[in-house]
Amino acid sequence: MIKKIGVLTSGGDAPGMNAAIRAVVRTALSKGMEVYGVKRGYVGLITGDIVKMDERSVSDIIHTGGTILYTARCPEFRTAEGVAKGKAKCDELGIEGLVVIGGDGSFRGAADLSAQGMLCIGIPGTIDNDIACTDYTIGFDTAMNTAMELADKLRDTSQSHDRISVIEVMGRGAGHIAVHTGVACGATDIITKEMPYDLDAIAKTMLEKKAMGKQNFVVIVAEGIGHSQEIATALQEKTHIEARATILGHVQRGGSPTLRDRVEATRMGYYAVELLEQGIGNRVVGIKDSKLVDYDIQEALSMTKPYDERLHHIAEQIAF
Repeated sequence: MIKKIGVLTSGGDAPGMNAAIRAVVRTALSKGMEVYGVKRGYVGLITGDIVKMDERSVSDIIHTGGTILYTARCPEFRTAEGVAKGKAKCDELGIEGLVVIGGDGSFRGAADLSAQGMLCIGIPGTIDNDIACTDYTIGFDTAMNTAMELADKLRDTSQSHDRISVIEVMGRGAGHIAVHTGVACGATDIITKEMPYDLDAIAKTMLEKKAMGKQNFVVIVAEGIGHSQEIATALQEKTHIEARATILGHVQRGGSPTLRDRVEATRMGYYAVELLEQGIGNRVVGIKDSKLVDYDIQEALSMTKPYDERLHHIAEQIAF
């Protein structure tokens, strides 16, 4: 039986990470394991910034954003020497299994550690929802709700001034936040890298809708496209309607996690410890059709997540 495990968060923070940490710690303790928290991701694993955790270590954190273990990116861990240092530190402390909460970059590190004999379980924690082996990643729901709330506020001022509001949301290389936020706030148009777009056509549609009585417009842009200010400037020139660009930025990473993020993080954290209890490693936990599943890390990294083109088309059809 595994007696000692570690848990870390890596990459970009996401609301719900604390709920996952809490689930991992308390599940492991309930099974008689010792639990160690690794601070600042793989940086802490290399440097030994590791603390023993108990039930009280995770009290009153399920509702908080960010991560109590902190997070950082670690270029050194992309090298064989860095991985060897991390494995040596685990061996020194007697840590036999590691739960890694993060995105695909974090899972690559977990895969490298697994190749060195460490039992690693990945939990998908990223607001981008771009991990292909799971329908849902921790933080996605909270980020979408934050983006939606801010877009609604911008719509108010856009309506007051008869403006075009170009709102850039996060999502790195994926448009999942953009399309869901666009639908939820009734955006006139949604621009993502997954779907072709034509600013001339968008401007033409805006003018047609203005002729029918519409006076303000909201355009949601995924950050993977970039150039939101340029898009706003181009639309203003083409329509002669005042346009403003707003980049929502890292505010989408913060805040108290939604019910869904708390529950799914708890489910996945519990399941990760169950796998380690059985001596199973080199896996990524996921959710498929509302059920918990797990995949080989390398298999998970090789998957590609499809974009919801149908949802995008629905948004286009019902926008006014």
